[in-house]
Formats: sequence, structure tokens, C-alpha cells
Amino acid sequence: MKHFHAFPAAPLRRALPAAAALLLAAGAAPARAASQDPLPGNWLQLTVTRDTSPSPSRDTRATLLRCAPPQGHRRAAEACAQLAAVNGDLRALPAAGDTVCALVYAPVTAQASGQWNGRPVAYTETFGNACEMTARTGAVFAMDTPDTVAPGA
Repeated sequence: MKHFHAFPAAPLRRALPAAAALLLAAGAAPARAASQDPLPGNWLQLTVTRDTSPSPSRDTRATLLRCAPPQGHRRAAEACAQLAAVNGDLRALPAAGDTVCALVYAPVTAQASGQWNGRPVAYTETFGNACEMTARTGAVFAMDTPDTVAPGA
């Protein structure tokens, strides 16, 4: 024996949009939270700008250093380890004590912005030359350019 129950159509039609709105709201909440932090974890946008001439032309290199897993430039693992040792504070990176740099003025500006352990990072410093920058910041700004190779490498 079959039993059929008749439901009034009008209340059902009114309930469907409300149910659909609830489902959409529940599905949209995680997407909205994810969009607030496009790059989760520890990451820095690194930029090195060389101003080696009096003209306005500048040479700029940039990369995104990510540390979970380390990637972004050829010394990413070493850079991430150095940053982890100072909790992402680039000003606290220990300077290489055994580096001798030529006294050649070829200014280099290093910039970093991003996030480390949930906290924003903003760093800018100008060095006399690339050797001084590498001696002071280690592998962090050692991007794929010949004169930013680590001292002694």
C-alpha cells in the first residue's frame, strides 16, 4: 500500500529560497576567510634595486620567498632557516664577521614585505654595495645574480 502526502505548494516555494540562501552563506564563509590571506604561512616579497649610475635607470630584481616548503630563489632553504632563527626580523640577522668587501660605492636597496608567523614584515635598507648587503643579510637577498653570491661561496 502506497501513501502519498500532499504538501501545499506555496509554503514550500517560500522555504526554498531561504534554504538556498542559508546554504550559500555557509559555503561562502570559508571562501571569504581564505581570500583575506592569499599566501598563508611565512613569506616575503623580496626586492633588490641597484642604482649604479647617475641616470634614472635602475636594475631591480624581485622574487617571492616562501618558507613552507622553502622556494623562491636558489638559496631559499638557507634564507628561510636564517629568518626562522630571528623570527622573521631582518634587522636582527647576524652580520657575517669574516667578510671583507671592496670599498666601491654601488648602492643597493633591499626591501622585504610580507608575513612571518602571522605578523606583517616591512624592511628597507640601502647598502654601499651588494657585498655589504650579502654580508649583512646572508642568503635572504641572495637572488640569482653574480654579485650577490654569499661571501666565500
